[in-house]
Amino acid sequence: MEKIEQFYKKFEQAVDLLQKDLAVSYLDAIIETGDNLAEGGELLIEDGKPSLKVRDQLVELYKQLENFSMTPEELRQVIQFALVKANQTDKIQANHQMTPDTIGFLVEYLLNRVLIKKSDCKILDISVGTGNLLSTVYHKLKNDGYKNMKLYGVDNDDTLLSIASMSARLQKIPAEFFHQDAIDNLVTPKVDVVVSDLPVGYYPVDKKVVNFKTHAEKGHSYVHHLLVEQALLQLVPGGYGLFLVPRGLFETKETQGLLHVIKDQAYFQGMLNLPEDLFLNKKSEKALLLLQKHGGEGKQAEQVLIGDFPPLKEKKEFAHFLERIDSWVAENLD
Repeated sequence: MEKIEQFYKKFEQAVDLLQKDLAVSYLDAIIETGDNLAEGGELLIEDGKPSLKVRDQLVELYKQLENFSMTPEELRQVIQFALVKANQTDKIQANHQMTPDTIGFLVEYLLNRVLIKKSDCKILDISVGTGNLLSTVYHKLKNDGYKNMKLYGVDNDDTLLSIASMSARLQKIPAEFFHQDAIDNLVTPKVDVVVSDLPVGYYPVDKKVVNFKTHAEKGHSYVHHLLVEQALLQLVPGGYGLFLVPRGLFETKETQGLLHVIKDQAYFQGMLNLPEDLFLNKKSEKALLLLQKHGGEGKQAEQVLIGDFPPLKEKKEFAHFLERIDSWVAENLD
């Protein structure tokens, strides 16, 4: 951890220098710093900026950073620290903030249990944001034996997509990112897995979603419902969708359309409420929704995986709950 902290301090110095000299947001300074490091310390110079004095300081900092020999996972953590500061400095809105590591680890844990270790595995995040969830899942799956993964990310926010792209390049993750509205026809290939921390709220353009079965009869439609439907279309037969959704997903009057889509296209395999102590209040609590697309080797589990993760501080109960997940997989999916 000491190496990560030392590296981050140097990284932070470089970001601070760029932000002040270029007069840009903290996020933009992070992106440019990461891109420069991914290019071997080459500086991007436009209209004489950064200034000569700052260039010399940055070159020296980049040389020092190169000597740290950071692993991809360590670099991911550094970027995470930088984005935490960006949240405070730029006052980033909630839907633009990264998915916490703890949630990413739980997503990967469940995903690793249900997936067959294929020689090739394509994974899509349909609302990729900063890419933290996707990169967390990638590193954990790689450590668990998945060798040939290809990642794809879609987002309509070009700043967040730039962060995700920079982060992947710096970590040498094989990923492609697409700047588009995920409600439009996706240009990504069909994938084995869709994993996403879905944005929650209403989709503003009613006429674009009239062909979605999850669109509202009146007024705006829930964007998280639309994205589940879109994700199922992007899966190969038997592929898995694992989504972070509101804890009360099926408790609203708009639920019928979503339930119809799930019944028509996928097997409802499970829904697990995440630990309450991960969230600031009841309204922000989330759950993991596990779906498997019809076809291929897909089959409905005899017993749907339903439950509540214990609080993280209750280590014995938490470990026991993970064992219950393992048992469920062995009894229902193997």
